[in-house]
Amino acid sequence: MVLVDTSSWIQQLRRTGDREIRGRVESLLKAGEAAWCPMVRLELWSHVSGANERKVLREYEDVLPDLPISDAVWKRAQDVGDRARHRGITVPASDLLIFACSQHHKVDMEYNDKHFDLLAGI
Repeated sequence: MVLVDTSSWIQQLRRTGDREIRGRVESLLKAGEAAWCPMVRLELWSHVSGANERKVLREYEDVLPDLPISDAVWKRAQDVGDRARHRGITVPASDLLIFACSQHHKVDMEYNDKHFDLLAGI
């Protein structure tokens, strides 16, 4: 299973999205390996543009595994954020939460966001 970040879902949802990223996400979908979490869903729904994207998101809600964000995930996000800040790295809270969710559930991530590269180095 692979937690697909908002940054990659957006590319996959848009016809003009990056072809390479779209291909990676499509491969994960076809293999049944794509997953998301509540934070990713929230980000996507808050940036949805058009009826087609809404339709696709509703379909995804029916089929994609949803990795829960438990108290343990919140705690991990706080810890990662603290370590990042200690090293002078500032990352959006939503990225901390998504990163912590992938770590907690021991799954890889698909993303198009340099913040996750920074977090992986901590």
